[in-house]
Amino acid sequence: MNAKYIILYNPLSGNKSAKQEVYKLDDILTNNDLEYVEMTPDFDYKSFMKKVRADERVVLCGGDGTIHRFINEVDEEDLSKPVFYFPLGSGNDFNRDVHGKLDNTLINLNNYMNNLPLVTVKGQTKKFLNNVSFGIDGWCCEVADKIRAKESTKPINYTAIAVKGALFQYKKTNATVIVDGKEYQYKDVFLASTTKGRFYGGGMMATPDQDRNDPEHKVSVLVFRGKIRLQVLLVFSKIFTGEHIKKPKMCIIHTGKN
Repeated sequence: MNAKYIILYNPLSGNKSAKQEVYKLDDILTNNDLEYVEMTPDFDYKSFMKKVRADERVVLCGGDGTIHRFINEVDEEDLSKPVFYFPLGSGNDFNRDVHGKLDNTLINLNNYMNNLPLVTVKGQTKKFLNNVSFGIDGWCCEVADKIRAKESTKPINYTAIAVKGALFQYKKTNATVIVDGKEYQYKDVFLASTTKGRFYGGGMMATPDQDRNDPEHKVSVLVFRGKIRLQVLLVFSKIFTGEHIKKPKMCIIHTGKN
């Protein structure tokens, strides 16, 4: 018996490549009934999931931001309905963490939507899938947004922005980090990131030992600090392989529930 799949896709994902790549599902889900639905910026996930029948399956297509919006807008009781994920983003860090490769495999999202950590910023509480970060990585996004606002068609080179920031422009700060009630004070901080999975930022393996399926639901906190900017840049370049943690005086990792 053929199954009914409703394919939700974000046309802006993957630098707008998702609107073509999504049709790979025709070959992956052969002999099934497929309905493609384009998600507009004001798409109502909550109302949509209320209408999904018990015999229907949903495939969410996009990047990490697409999943983040989905898990925060859908009611808890509707997260138990069969939902799969097909990675079509530019970073795909969630897929990198739970599957490891892009090979046209659908990921069962129902295995990962429970017991997600929460963050409260400016009075708003949200679930997060990969990480919440303060520091130079967020600053790079802010700089990129300003560039995009001035020149919407200009490609954004995040690496170049990060290099300039680490060497010259980013203003390092002091940080107070509290983990399960224990307080830590750090100086010369470039980055403080709390992670549910190992990866974020398009392949940065910030916390190599973090397990998103940890039975105690613990998260990890990476504090990246340094006085000499050139040394910071050299060590930061190793974050994509996880080798930055071999510098424990610069890269401190805490684990805990709060």
